[in-house]
Amino acid sequence: MTGPTLRAGAVLDACGPAATTVTLPHAERHRRRGLLTADDGTGIMLDLPKATELHEGMALVLDDGSRVAIRAAVEPLAEVRAEGATLARLAWHVGNRHTPCQIDGARLLIRRDHVLEAMLQGLGASITPVDEPFRPEGGAYGHGRTHSHD
Repeated sequence: MTGPTLRAGAVLDACGPAATTVTLPHAERHRRRGLLTADDGTGIMLDLPKATELHEGMALVLDDGSRVAIRAAVEPLAEVRAEGATLARLAWHVGNRHTPCQIDGARLLIRRDHVLEAMLQGLGASITPVDEPFRPEGGAYGHGRTHSHD
């Protein structure tokens, strides 16, 4: 980190012009508090009123009014492909295991997991390792991690 640590106490759904960016993997984009390091090395103390799912394209608002754009980090993922109804059935099996999943046209993206990948291949999937930003679907009761359904 370089320079003083700045405080971010609010988040906006749309970024607009930003002073800097912070790139976070999926596992670190559901936050309320914590120390972040922007891509330029600036320290940012995240201090939001409640835990928030930080999606790419959103912005943290610093105390001085400047914005920090949220970016999704490139992560090791498994690309799951199949034809028609088989892909829908594979999506059901992924969801039944409460596994975060990005539905992207004719493919699903999940975190690398050799056990889950083997199961999906056994059900007819073609699996390809890829490195991409991970933007999984939100929960059934809202965005982000909604197992508590509130």
